[in-house]
Amino acid sequence: MATSITGLKTTYKILTAGNNSRTITKGTNVTVHALGSVLKADGSTEKFWDTKDAGQEAFRYQAGMGGVITGWDQGCLGMGLGESRELTIPGDEGYGAGGFPAWGIPPNGTLHFVIECLKIE
Repeated sequence: MATSITGLKTTYKILTAGNNSRTITKGTNVTVHALGSVLKADGSTEKFWDTKDAGQEAFRYQAGMGGVITGWDQGCLGMGLGESRELTIPGDEGYGAGGFPAWGIPPNGTLHFVIECLKIE
């Protein structure tokens, strides 16, 4: 069952429970693995990014500060160390009307991310 995030249309499902002695909060520096895909018109998904692919590395960002798309930024808050979540992010909380053509994300494209929390500082 997907969990809604207060004030957003983005939802998440916990795939693997984490250690909740330390969680992602606004302002923490976080390192994650991320697998991103976009929902296509036929209902299938197409991968556009995977930090586990050859030549890629884990992604680091500051949580809750607007440095990543809204659905990701808010959808990861509260994750515990080692937790994996699947986020479903509607277009207006993702890349919006402009999409992200370089990654094949159309205008208002719905995104799916699997995020694995590796480090919280």
